[in-house]
Amino acid sequence: MSIKTRFAPSPTGYLHIGGARTALFSWLYARRHGGKFVLRIEDTDLERSTAESVNVILEGMTWLGLEYDEGPFFQTHRFDRYAEVTQQLLDKGLAYRCNCPKERIEELREEQIARKQKPRYDRRCLGQAIDPNEPHVIRFLSPTEGSVVVNDMVRGKVVFSNAELDDLIIRRSDGSPTYNFVVVVDDMDMEISHVVRGDDHLNNTPRQINILRALGVEPPTYAHLPMILGEDGQKLSKRHGAASVTDYREEGYLPEALINYLARLGWSHGDQEIFELEEMVRLFDICDINHSASALNLSKLQWLNQHYMKSLDPTYVARHLSYQLGKLDIDPSVGPDPVEVVIAYRERTSTLAEMALQCAYIYRDFDEYDPAAAKKHLRPVAQEPLARMREALAGLEEWTPEALHATVEQVAAALELKMGKVAQPLRVAVVGTAASPGIDETLRLVGREASLRRIDKALELIRARAEDK
Repeated sequence: MSIKTRFAPSPTGYLHIGGARTALFSWLYARRHGGKFVLRIEDTDLERSTAESVNVILEGMTWLGLEYDEGPFFQTHRFDRYAEVTQQLLDKGLAYRCNCPKERIEELREEQIARKQKPRYDRRCLGQAIDPNEPHVIRFLSPTEGSVVVNDMVRGKVVFSNAELDDLIIRRSDGSPTYNFVVVVDDMDMEISHVVRGDDHLNNTPRQINILRALGVEPPTYAHLPMILGEDGQKLSKRHGAASVTDYREEGYLPEALINYLARLGWSHGDQEIFELEEMVRLFDICDINHSASALNLSKLQWLNQHYMKSLDPTYVARHLSYQLGKLDIDPSVGPDPVEVVIAYRERTSTLAEMALQCAYIYRDFDEYDPAAAKKHLRPVAQEPLARMREALAGLEEWTPEALHATVEQVAAALELKMGKVAQPLRVAVVGTAASPGIDETLRLVGREASLRRIDKALELIRARAEDK
């Protein structure tokens, strides 16, 4: 049997982290078995579905690199097909029209709950001749005997009694099809062999299997994934921070890091933590997914992200850094090559957003010094070392790390000072803080003109402070 999986998000919001993991596991399973991966947009909720949400989903999939073989298919484009299958079920006596008012349904439900019975429709309209032109819904005639056995690839054998299932509505009174029905028709038409989805859909599975069997179709194999919890062990919500794939991009994570992180949220291969994508495809198996819920660990994600920032081609990482610089209104083409910045900063930062903030001084002058750094290092005692450095740097023929390092050493030796007594005031003058890469690399990246201009500004500050005293 050829393997075919699908990812079927609803475009009512962003591509959340749980959905992204579902997409990844579906994609990995299809890729491992040489199968196909389908993207389907389940947009039958006409009131809440938006084009903006569709774009966010597509953008997130592209950023993660989860390319799909078929789609995207939109359920709103298939309403004629759903109507056709609905009529087939009506013609076979496997569905029926129901015109019970909502008030009666609610009253029936309350009575059943009062009797401690599971609420379900009592089939009052079954067998009645209801005019197709009057307001009504269409219900699936669910089996009442026996059970549905779901041999779930994650949860194992799960049994549902048909006596507990309701005659669910497959078409609303406005003519629109319902979720559980369109999913069945789509999985049937698209020949989906394996359905990988969150375990919040497990209770829908027996209903969908019964409809598939009524249509004479063998159900796909199901794998229901445990949920993802916040670091506090509670259900994910906005209070846990980033919830969508685009949030993680905005916060400066590389897609490779997020993919690796998502894969390890519920799946493992021994104690291995870092996986190349090709290796992940080769090793992944749904049967290895943990049965219990996984919890976010943002420290682990940051660790993974720094690993990829250091190990991936700096040219590739620089493209992602350029996006972060653009968010700060910095044009990365005006200044040093971002590749050089990545090499200088990848050991010092854990996200690209952090890197962009720390290296912003390379591309533009700053208005304020770090107060603590300026108080400690831009004192009157630093005036002569800075002035001598300014003179030496202005006359330097080659603006290279080697020449810059030698110049700092020479000035320190001439003044009989330790290297730090010269390098630290110089660093604060040039970058505004006491932390940066090596002073030679920092000066090289900032450039001669900007370095000299900033030293002059620091000297003015020192003189002004001296005069105030």
